[in-house]
Amino acid sequence: MNNIYELEFNDLQGNTFSMREFEGKVLLVVNTASQCGLTPHYKGLQQLHDQFSSQGFSVVGFPCNQFGGQEPGAAQEIAEFCTTRFGVTFPMHEKIKVNGPQTHPLFEKLKKDAPGLLGTQKIKWNFTKFLIDKQGQTIKRFGPKTKPANIAEHIQLLLK
Repeated sequence: MNNIYELEFNDLQGNTFSMREFEGKVLLVVNTASQCGLTPHYKGLQQLHDQFSSQGFSVVGFPCNQFGGQEPGAAQEIAEFCTTRFGVTFPMHEKIKVNGPQTHPLFEKLKKDAPGLLGTQKIKWNFTKFLIDKQGQTIKRFGPKTKPANIAEHIQLLLK
């Protein structure tokens, strides 16, 4: 798969969502979890979304239950948690796998295009972030502990 815009997902409400809706935008794709010590990153991600969405930017969240079972809930529970606790308005999609034989094609591509430390493609934890430019190219991977505020400068450069 060469083009992320060819992919479709279901959002947390069960509606089909095409990545084509993001063509021409800068994206920050994140694997998320509701019961993780890094869950407060939702607040910072929402702040980035609020700050830059009018300029052609979006955070895109993908819940994942592969790390310590920290996203056990059903789609409706995840949606309610994100909205109620953190005021999330950026697109959130159905739970996916980001590692292993059932890795979603989007994360296969992201990991290949922006490997982690020492060239590893494996995602090590929740809230790994991938920055994508307006042409759909993966620019950079940020580790789970990278605070969303520390990515703002990179987003601004791509929005120019």
